[in-house]
Amino acid sequence: MRWSEVCSRYPSRFVLVEVFKAISSNLMRTIEEFTVVEVYDNPLQAWEGYKRHNKENPEREFYVFHTSKQEIEVIEGYIKAIYGA
Repeated sequence: MRWSEVCSRYPSRFVLVEVFKAISSNLMRTIEEFTVVEVYDNPLQAWEGYKRHNKENPEREFYVFHTSKQEIEVIEGYIKAIYGA
């Protein structure tokens, strides 16, 4: 499915997608193949759906996007954690 199709089918909605094929280059993740898993009206529901799916299937790649965006992009980064003694 193409992103433009998702935007047409689910206007002004949050979508949880599962990525099947993506390429990383220069800290950008280009999504080539994906499917819509769930559709939400508000960001809190979308975030809860993301956490649930990610917890149940941590080996799979999920993202939440809003269909008002013309293109989807994922910027890769690393999370630094500071642990207290």
